[in-house]
Amino acid sequence: MSVTALALPAPIAPVARPHLCLGTVARRAGVNLSIGCLVPAAVFYTLFAVAGVWFAILTTLAWSYGTLAWRALTGRRTSALLVLTTAVLTGRTAVAVATANPFVYFLQPIISDGVLAAAFLASLALGRPLAGKIAGDFYPVDDELAARARIARLFRGLTLLWATLWLLKATLGLWLLLTLPLETYVPLKAGLALGINIASGVITLAAVAYVARRERLLAA
Repeated sequence: MSVTALALPAPIAPVARPHLCLGTVARRAGVNLSIGCLVPAAVFYTLFAVAGVWFAILTTLAWSYGTLAWRALTGRRTSALLVLTTAVLTGRTAVAVATANPFVYFLQPIISDGVLAAAFLASLALGRPLAGKIAGDFYPVDDELAARARIARLFRGLTLLWATLWLLKATLGLWLLLTLPLETYVPLKAGLALGINIASGVITLAAVAYVARRERLLAA
């Protein structure tokens, strides 16, 4: 065997990736959204109607921490969305209890939506769109895949979309909170948030399907 042959590097094997199945992505998205957002909201609004605001606040926070503990104890991957939701709920509850004012509790998610919108916009400015971090909840994204031009554009576009929708939700939520009684505000705000979340989910899945098809990641 020649010295030249010995010096040649071994060929790099192509990375084997699982095909992206939109049904699987939709199911995972539904599970993560349900655990992180929809179920806590349902727990809160149900208890708010039957047991009062403070019981609803404390029970919703306990449910989120219980879910985090259950996923950790059973070895399941911790959802970034669930961690984010629990952190936001912790801050909201601490401030509401400290001020003894439930109005502050409802004001905080409006502020949180604005802060999240700002954080997503800041991640764009820094070149590290947060949509790419959350994508790991639904599909294994490594550095090579994230660096592809279409994938990078997808993450930037989704980050901008979610920032815009969060800003819209914050603006409308503040207007409703300042103009309506809590008994009317709570269910109306829930419907508004659900509508915006569904719209963002549909747009996100459509964009993911288009890019995945172009990148040959989409399952037949």
